[in-house]
Amino acid sequence: MKFTVKRIILLSLIYVCVIVFPNCKNKSTIATQRKENPPTIVDVIIATPESISNIIEANGTVIAGEYVELRPEVSGRLTYLKVPEGKSIEKGTVVAHVNDADLKAQLFKSKVQLILAQKTVERYRQLLDVNGLNQADYDAALNQVNNLNADMGYTQALIDKTIIKAPFTGVAGLRGVSPGAYVTPATVIASLQQIDKIKIDFTLPEIYGSVIKNGMVVNVELDAAAKQQRNATVIAIEPGANTETRNLKVRAILDSGIANIGGFAKVYIDAGKSRMSIKVPSNCIIPDDKNNQVILVKNGKASFVSIKTGIREANTVEVLEGINVGDSVVVTGVLFARPKGLVKVRSVKKMQDLNGSAK
Repeated sequence: MKFTVKRIILLSLIYVCVIVFPNCKNKSTIATQRKENPPTIVDVIIATPESISNIIEANGTVIAGEYVELRPEVSGRLTYLKVPEGKSIEKGTVVAHVNDADLKAQLFKSKVQLILAQKTVERYRQLLDVNGLNQADYDAALNQVNNLNADMGYTQALIDKTIIKAPFTGVAGLRGVSPGAYVTPATVIASLQQIDKIKIDFTLPEIYGSVIKNGMVVNVELDAAAKQQRNATVIAIEPGANTETRNLKVRAILDSGIANIGGFAKVYIDAGKSRMSIKVPSNCIIPDDKNNQVILVKNGKASFVSIKTGIREANTVEVLEGINVGDSVVVTGVLFARPKGLVKVRSVKKMQDLNGSAK
């Protein structure tokens, strides 16, 4: 009897270990998994058509109307230097002079030889008239005169190269050399910039090639703090787009005023009337190697969809394809949502309520 009771107890313990404990473990694992994968809390906006301003923004650079680095064309020592740093220089003003003593001596020597050669030609002409000289000797003497004239012209050209003049009226930059310095054609004496006619160079995506035209007036903001805009007129458009960036380079001239050369400029181009389109916050867009994506809430799950974007505004982006009116677009919790993962909508936001941060 005792043996039977012990056997029954032992079998009961084995049953509990084999049947009950694994079931408890499975229930505990399922409960743990449910706790580890809760739905992502998100906020959404409902896609609705809104007014899109057709103002295109572009980044530009301020450049001088004309710009040149004053360099000598020949090597030598500077015997004259007058560069009024930061002041205006009239066109044709001599700003520097390279030593030309050896060239002037060579020119004087050629002039003396030329006088003698011309007298020889005159005597040979008289002898040739009375058949006292053959034609070959006369031609040789005449060729000597022509060679000396050519040498003098070449030497005079070298002398002219020793004088550095201002090619246009502009403001001189800082001097790069001092009087008496030895200079070469690689030496920059100073820069000269024309600042009364300011140009703005900016780039646009090639899709706006049909919008921008010569003679078109654009607005330029040179000082972001002051928020003041000036008018500029488009004067030239690069014929082809850059093969790497696919952008067009455009040049406009500022109608009035001055600016810091090399400074940043924001250019605004009016591409036409406003239109209605779907907009989303710019930082709820997920950039990809090939395209951009946003997250939509469908049947309580996150759905990643590719979109085609249009005009970008300060904090929003126009969506041309990929989102339909009435779709729920995730604007917060973007970083935590997973494809086809469960999501829980905390609230429905309005565009004007968003502060531009997708968390």
